[in-house]
Amino acid sequence: MIRYTLRCDRSHEFESWFQSSSAYDSQVKRKLVTCPLCGSAKVDKAIMAPRIVGKKGRGPATPPPEPAATPAPEAMPSGPTSLLMAQERELRTKLKELRDHIVKNADNVGEKFANEARAMHYGDKEHRPIYGEASPDEAKSLIDEGIEVSPLPTLPEDRN
Repeated sequence: MIRYTLRCDRSHEFESWFQSSSAYDSQVKRKLVTCPLCGSAKVDKAIMAPRIVGKKGRGPATPPPEPAATPAPEAMPSGPTSLLMAQERELRTKLKELRDHIVKNADNVGEKFANEARAMHYGDKEHRPIYGEASPDEAKSLIDEGIEVSPLPTLPEDRN
């Protein structure tokens, strides 16, 4: 998993997790990454400082940057961070519900996913909800043939 700090065309900054940098690129290209504050799909990576770990994991090889001065509480905007956290929790909950619904109501065809999807698309088998495994090349091939496929949502806590 990789975490990016993102910025929309209206200069709203937010963070999001992606399975890989190529997953980020793919989702941005398909306009699936949107600003949680304004809904804009014009999103780019913000400049980020890498976290560098020194030898044997003893800590940072370079000292962390000095924190910026924190404005007085009355000068700080009310709630964008907590709003983002609440929206992220809600989104994660909905993604988990979606995935659980699919797993409960569809047949897991495992590695035969591409073949089963093709057979249903071309009328060789009766249509039914399925899920399974497909390589990126298989998924691209299915999409090129006009067969609709979508990945099951994966959340960071699924990796534990």
